[in-house]
Amino acid sequence: MLLLLIGCGNTSSDTQQKEQETHIQSITLTDAQKKNSTITIGALIQKDVSEIIKVHGKIDVPPQNLISVSIPMGGFLVSSDLLPGMHVKKGQVIAVLEDQQYIQLQEDYLTTKVRLEQAEADFIRQKDLNESKAGSDKVFEKAKAEFQSLKVILRSLAEKLELLHINAKTLTEQSLSRRVKIYAPFNGFVSKVFVNIGKYVNPSDVLFELVNPKDIHVNLHVFEKDIVKLSIGQNLIVYTNSNPDKKYPCEILLISKDISTDGTAEVHCHFEQYDQVLIPGMYMNADISVNHSNVLCLPEVAIVSFEGKQYIFLKEQNNSYTIKEIQTGIKDKGFVQILNTEDVQKKSIVINGAYSLLLQNKKSQE
Repeated sequence: MLLLLIGCGNTSSDTQQKEQETHIQSITLTDAQKKNSTITIGALIQKDVSEIIKVHGKIDVPPQNLISVSIPMGGFLVSSDLLPGMHVKKGQVIAVLEDQQYIQLQEDYLTTKVRLEQAEADFIRQKDLNESKAGSDKVFEKAKAEFQSLKVILRSLAEKLELLHINAKTLTEQSLSRRVKIYAPFNGFVSKVFVNIGKYVNPSDVLFELVNPKDIHVNLHVFEKDIVKLSIGQNLIVYTNSNPDKKYPCEILLISKDISTDGTAEVHCHFEQYDQVLIPGMYMNADISVNHSNVLCLPEVAIVSFEGKQYIFLKEQNNSYTIKEIQTGIKDKGFVQILNTEDVQKKSIVINGAYSLLLQNKKSQE
């Protein structure tokens, strides 16, 4: 009799559990609930989706596009109106310096030029005398050496003047100046300013740091598991934290072969069109589409999450709906890939209103 009672008790418990499971897995709306609901029905759809890899990085400048402006001869800074972030045009005067050694260099050039003219005339004269045997070889060789030496000195001084942006060909005693100008080497913007008016600048000092935006790129850090999914020439979009709706199309130019200690590799990407609001060092986010495929999907709103699992509702007859657990894959542009399609294919699926059905289902359980 005891065994019989235990058996009956187990049967009753199993029956209640099955009834509870059945109750949990289905829900029926009244006509009034149906009328007030916003439930819409749909089905699985075939759609092209791709996996989105989300990574982070910063705006970077290649070394050849980051220019440190200095001057080969020291001097006092007389004028400059540059500020970080200011745009400059190629050939624009960005600084003026002065020093007495600039005057000395120009004086040496003009003096040497006069001496060279005299030495050339003497060389020609001694050459004619030597050819006619009227002059000694020693005097001729001395005149030749003096002429050649002054030519070298004049050329050297001209190159030094060129470093100071002084045109030696147009230099005269009337155009002597104690000041020299520094010009912007390209169209770009100022990233750093290291000097102020009146400061003495040594030849080793950097006055300004200029950035050529022509090749500014994004340096992304991608985990090694995702590196194999990327390729040169692949397209992606980047955006800032402050304005995530503003998207910047980019293209992958270089994928590093070195994995850092944090398990990431650098991926360098070029902007299709650079925006001047983006400056070096700015933090950027990136979305990279990979693994493109044509699969069966549902809108994200059709899927509800409960206790770590994902579900959809299937439409049955007489305002009845059953809940069905699903496995999902790639999420892309508001759609989600459904993996266990054999269980829900050709079924009527709740597209809008799934969350309200979940709430109603939870109330039924209580």
